[in-house]
Amino acid sequence: MGLIGIDVGTTGCKATIIDFEGNAVKQAYREYNPESSLNGRHEINPSTVWENVKQVLYECVKGYNGEKIRAISVSSFGEAAVSLDRDGNILCNSILYIDPRGKEEAEYLEQRLGNAKVLEIAGTGIHPMYTINKVMWMKKHMQDTYNKTWKYLLFADFILYKLGARPHTDYSLAARTMALDIKEKKWSHEIFEEAQIDIEKFAEPVQAGTIVGEISREVADMLGLPHDVVLVAGGHDQACAALGAGVIKDMLAVDSVGTVECITPSFDRPVTSMKMAENNYVCVPHVIQGMYVTYAFTFTCGSILKWFRNQFGFEDKLEAERTGRNVYEVIISRCPEEPTNLLFLPHFAGAGTPYMDTESKGVIAGLDINTSRGSVIKSILEGVNFEMLINTDRFEEAGISIDELRVVGGLAKSETFLQLKANIMGKKVVSLNISEAGTLGVAILGGTACGIYSSIEDAVTKLVKPRKEFYPDEKIHSIYMEKYEKYKKVYDAVRVLF
Repeated sequence: MGLIGIDVGTTGCKATIIDFEGNAVKQAYREYNPESSLNGRHEINPSTVWENVKQVLYECVKGYNGEKIRAISVSSFGEAAVSLDRDGNILCNSILYIDPRGKEEAEYLEQRLGNAKVLEIAGTGIHPMYTINKVMWMKKHMQDTYNKTWKYLLFADFILYKLGARPHTDYSLAARTMALDIKEKKWSHEIFEEAQIDIEKFAEPVQAGTIVGEISREVADMLGLPHDVVLVAGGHDQACAALGAGVIKDMLAVDSVGTVECITPSFDRPVTSMKMAENNYVCVPHVIQGMYVTYAFTFTCGSILKWFRNQFGFEDKLEAERTGRNVYEVIISRCPEEPTNLLFLPHFAGAGTPYMDTESKGVIAGLDINTSRGSVIKSILEGVNFEMLINTDRFEEAGISIDELRVVGGLAKSETFLQLKANIMGKKVVSLNISEAGTLGVAILGGTACGIYSSIEDAVTKLVKPRKEFYPDEKIHSIYMEKYEKYKKVYDAVRVLF
């Protein structure tokens, strides 16, 4: 039986047909652009997203001659909500998380509830990026739109609704509103009352993997799909990627290494200590019942290698063209075997967790007349790994332990990078047999819901297989630990300068 996983991002959407053995049979991707203005506002047009989702579904289904499609599930980015009236019409653009609107509203909730209270209820500290603050802003400045709004849906929920599902939101996405009681798994009346927002305007929270309807006949005919395709609640993209990487128990984490890097560990209890808040970590429900996740991330990972390629990689590009190799493979091959004497702070687009400092700048320290290109390249890879080591150390302080990192994304193809990660992090690092953890995650939810797999655990056992394991070289790890002590001082030393 065939399954369709859809992943909706802020700049593009992807649909993948996956067979019951976990193979990606067909895939389509479409890009779109958020809308930004000179006054700092950042929005996304839900109609544009829906039209592109329809297109990738059509491209996947067209010419597909495999097994019958049984289910569709969707993952998406969080925070931004779609305003719908009672007829399902879109009332306005959605405000993105990077938009400054909601700052005053967040300050109001800070005064009324306090950060510690919201953290205990919602698993996150108060921040303007979350949905409830944006809706408060809308009620004040777009009152007519607020009054006409029947439901606010996050994007995965919105796409399923357009396909024919009933209004709903899964727990992992609901947690990105800053208004879900993460322990009771229901909307927090206390937060909604202080926010003075009608709780009925938010859809019913449900467990990811719940069947929420069947595809509408109109959409099925438009896309060439069977009329009995079931629609299954998906979730937040990072939680779905964790599921697609088999992160379904304690001590495991998925490490997504692409343009940005994000480590998502899972654990079996809510962790809402002040240590979490101090380091800007959240605690939100996993897409697996009874489990929770948190996120540590940097804003730059592969994007720094792209910067290096564009600025200094002319000869690397020539060699890649001559040999037929990937240009990043060529660049990484320049790395010396031994650790470098350089310290590289990868804050080329500000700092992610634990600092959340948008003003922080990147630094290469320790250059001398003998520094080689290869050493600079390796220092980049060392820096992005040191940055994530800071995060896993802070996780430990908060009571979240990780024994194994399951790495997915573009840089997971580089064994040099993965061995370096093991040597620096001091943990077992595993590459997987999957290319798209996010869409596999929602396919697992869909396949389990319609009975192809007996359980989430059964699906993970059948579909998620390790490709290669990397273990730290203890001698090299000890060298990196000495260097790490120096690295931890760089951010504080630099931020007073810029």
